[in-house]
Amino acid sequence: MYQRFIDDSSAGTSSLVAMTPDELQSSSLKSTMPKSMCEKTSTLRFLHAKKKSGREYTVSIILICIWLFCTIVLMAKQERKVDDVHQITLAPNETKTQIIYKNYMPNTNKIQLILAGAFLPDYYSTLATHFFNIWIEFEPAEDYDMPSKLGLKLEDIHQSRNITQVWSIPIVSESLVEVVPEMHHNKIFKLFSNVTLHGDTRLCMNTTLSTNFPIALTYDLFPINTEYGIIYAALVLIGLYILIITEVVHKSIAAILAATMSISILALLDERPTKDELSSWVDIETLLLLFCMMVIVGILSETGIFDYLAIVAYKETKGKIWPLINTLCFFTAIVSSILDNVTTVLLMTPITIRLCEVMQMNPVPTLMCIIFYANLGGALTLIGDPPNVIIGTNKDVIASGIDFTTFSLHMGAGLVFIFITVNLHLRFIFRNMQDLKFTEPPNVTELRQELAIWQKAAYSLSSYSKEEGVVRDKLLRKCKTIFSKLKDTLKGFKIDVLPTERLQNYDESIKDFLNKENPLDKSLLWKCAISLGFVITLFCLHSIPQLNLSLGWIALLGTLLLFILADHVDIECILGRIEWATLSFFAALFILIGALSELGLIEWVGKQTEMIIMSVAKEYRLSVAIILILWVSTIVSSFVDNIPLTTMMIKVITSLSQNPELELPLPPLVYALAFGGCLGGNGTLIAASCNMVCAGVAEQHGYRMSFVQFFKVGYPVMLGSIVIATVYLLVSHVTFGWNT
Repeated sequence: MYQRFIDDSSAGTSSLVAMTPDELQSSSLKSTMPKSMCEKTSTLRFLHAKKKSGREYTVSIILICIWLFCTIVLMAKQERKVDDVHQITLAPNETKTQIIYKNYMPNTNKIQLILAGAFLPDYYSTLATHFFNIWIEFEPAEDYDMPSKLGLKLEDIHQSRNITQVWSIPIVSESLVEVVPEMHHNKIFKLFSNVTLHGDTRLCMNTTLSTNFPIALTYDLFPINTEYGIIYAALVLIGLYILIITEVVHKSIAAILAATMSISILALLDERPTKDELSSWVDIETLLLLFCMMVIVGILSETGIFDYLAIVAYKETKGKIWPLINTLCFFTAIVSSILDNVTTVLLMTPITIRLCEVMQMNPVPTLMCIIFYANLGGALTLIGDPPNVIIGTNKDVIASGIDFTTFSLHMGAGLVFIFITVNLHLRFIFRNMQDLKFTEPPNVTELRQELAIWQKAAYSLSSYSKEEGVVRDKLLRKCKTIFSKLKDTLKGFKIDVLPTERLQNYDESIKDFLNKENPLDKSLLWKCAISLGFVITLFCLHSIPQLNLSLGWIALLGTLLLFILADHVDIECILGRIEWATLSFFAALFILIGALSELGLIEWVGKQTEMIIMSVAKEYRLSVAIILILWVSTIVSSFVDNIPLTTMMIKVITSLSQNPELELPLPPLVYALAFGGCLGGNGTLIAASCNMVCAGVAEQHGYRMSFVQFFKVGYPVMLGSIVIATVYLLVSHVTFGWNT
């Protein structure tokens, strides 16, 4: 199998895809240049489009049907309206009631509550010391004929009873009740089975504050049926993965389509979210962090530092492939344990690609290794990965004695074995050194890369002005010349002389690389170093409570500082290097996960996990809990974002540890969840943010990392890591009882 250049103008990316030797000689090699708006440019379309196959027509028809469904539903259904808002003020030590049904029991088994008040944001909820409690109870009416009809005693009939569990929401302290922004919460209560009697169904609520607490309350008597919602959510998620695996559309388009489909399903169930709700689902902090770090790395690449570091790494490892890969992976893991893995990957990917190009290696396998070790390194500390931050700030976790040092010690002991296992696994997968290299001669690869650059330059220009049309025309002529040269080269391609030619070209390439003058732009490099040093320093200190800056704000301030220092940077050129397709993919994925949560999928996973653990005999519960939490969190986080999963699972494991009947220590469950949330990122291409960022940067350089390609390597690596983590956790916490 060989490779051919494919340019996806709709996504702004280009790639190399597999191709058979026959295709190299056939007309199917030809691709399509975009049609220019001016007549002169249109005559330069030197490649011809291939007719659609029956499969492609079928896919198009299916996608159009999905689009029609979404369009019709969204046109017909309005946004969810909040009616009958009740303004309530709770006094200290008071339990207030609000009647929902008067003189009869509800004919539904679910009620949704929507609350607004001075609640703590989710990312601070683990630090709460005060709570707002709410539940639903039923009080039968005084009907003296009822006992004889039902065979019940009078004192049993006239006794109030809870028909739901108590919902506790973290709230701010007394001094902040009147000054903090209003936060919204909603929950679907499942009513306990009850005798059908005449009486009052009412809400009961209180707080642990010593001052008044105002809230706004509304309720929905006919909420989403989560039994069907879970099925719909699973189908949407499966559909998304089918689109990504088959690659019938770009992954960003697939995510946007899946998000739109999930919103349409909510609308069909009369629960169409408002624009404010959709905005709240999008993690602006993550998008801001990604955008700003892409800008900083884009400017940093102008200094020549990546070529310089590539030369240093090559000389230190003496050009040996596996020592070079191990050095890159080890350095990535160390940096990822201190910084977030997205920043680490953004810095390491350009260096890795440059090194691989010089050594005539395919960068994709090496980049996969970088991704694996970035995710593993992020699991080492409480600040290395967002799920660990969520775990480390939980008040129950803190109360159990797990601090930064303890967490790193327990995780580090297990990660040592996992690092060794992953390294051996990768050495086995890529035991044939040719799997790490291109199967084409260097001149063919160089022509493809050159063609990619010229095509991107042509696509970046419109024909709205005469001057742009002239430049675009010249660029397309250059593309035609390069493509003709590429075809001639492929026609004269001889497999039997390839090894000799490759060896000669390889030696020449290495010699040129090491001897070429690579002047650093020291002025710009110092400015980038100041900005990056500011960002990295505050990243390491961001967990300090007095530092009121999130990771996104730190990255933004660092970017602004760099713009001020490097005042002659071409902003349009830098913005052109931003991975907009990756950012749009994450935005759509955040909305999709929010919709899946509304449909009840993520909560269902947590409840099923809790039920299974409680059904096991007492002496085996710790072992089962560790295995179940580890494997469930790993498998699920390999397909959905690990942040909402961790947020939900941390509540599950704390409730399990607080159940006196189970007698489960919290630390083993915490480490199982931490391993699962981070190891799951190695399973699929969209399982972790750094995976998608690395793939996006590689695609900008002309190297395409497909979902299936990553899955074939990543999922076995993930499964092997889970097995080692399982053995480690069982031995250390069940056999030796290392729970402190």
